[in-house]
Amino acid sequence: MNNGKKIVVTGAAGLVGQNLIPRLKAKRIGSIVGVDKHKANVQTLIQLHPDIDVVEADLARPGGWEDAFAGVDTLILNHAQIGGLDEKPFIDNNVTATQNVLDAARRGGVRNIVHISSSVVNSMACDFYTETKKAQEKLVVESGLPATVLRPTLMFGWFDRKHLGWLARFMQRAPVFPIPGDGRYLRQPLYVGDFCDVIVSCVETPRTGQFFNISGQEKITYIDLIREIKKATGAKTPIVQIPYFLFWLLLEGYAVFDRNPPFTTKQLKALVTPDVFEITPWPTTFGVRTTPLLEALTETFQDPVYSSIVLEF
Repeated sequence: MNNGKKIVVTGAAGLVGQNLIPRLKAKRIGSIVGVDKHKANVQTLIQLHPDIDVVEADLARPGGWEDAFAGVDTLILNHAQIGGLDEKPFIDNNVTATQNVLDAARRGGVRNIVHISSSVVNSMACDFYTETKKAQEKLVVESGLPATVLRPTLMFGWFDRKHLGWLARFMQRAPVFPIPGDGRYLRQPLYVGDFCDVIVSCVETPRTGQFFNISGQEKITYIDLIREIKKATGAKTPIVQIPYFLFWLLLEGYAVFDRNPPFTTKQLKALVTPDVFEITPWPTTFGVRTTPLLEALTETFQDPVYSSIVLEF
């Protein structure tokens, strides 16, 4: 039995949402409503969790989805445009949709918001994702609604369609795996399972008005991270370092044939930007266990059920 609370999760069919919902269900915190606009991934969510309410809707457009926000105890504001070549989807999904959701939350009397922001709001990178995530967080903070802001770094785990998950699948089928430049730029990947435990903690104990930088606790160079992915997946593909500019040209050429590529030149630039994020004591703050990186990679790529499920772009 749950305690009667109502929880709405936007972006419920993406990486964080798909990992979060099983954890919310396990805690029996309350009834769950998942909202997402991606038809295929919504169907995956429904198949995995037929016991929750799922609303397929584009939050950038007013509609019947707004009714789901009536009487909500906690809104997990998680929707975001992550990749793409054009600016408009980022504005639609990160800015317009967020304003619509906040308006619906205000009318519905939402008591607690957990906003999934991003570490890029403190990044030196400048791209569509970074600028619209900054705007999204600003909308939440200035809304006057009670909110906790979480700023995770690059995440990986089950259902990862964009980042390490895509790289792992590419590694399995490519004759070689290219690394731009020397590959020595530092990364701090965050296991999405650990991050979802943080979200659950914020649902159980609201931390209104507070901001938390949730970075991976271990620093690793990109090339070493790729080597560990290769080990975890059992891939045999050789890893080859190529000049940055050649890598950029390959991505630019790929984008001619795919208007929604899994990796873009802007993301390449962000990849090599020397961002190192502070390591804060969030495991102690939220009372969660940090999964060691190699253990998390093994769970991600060797789980007998979830590692085989691939979301669509």
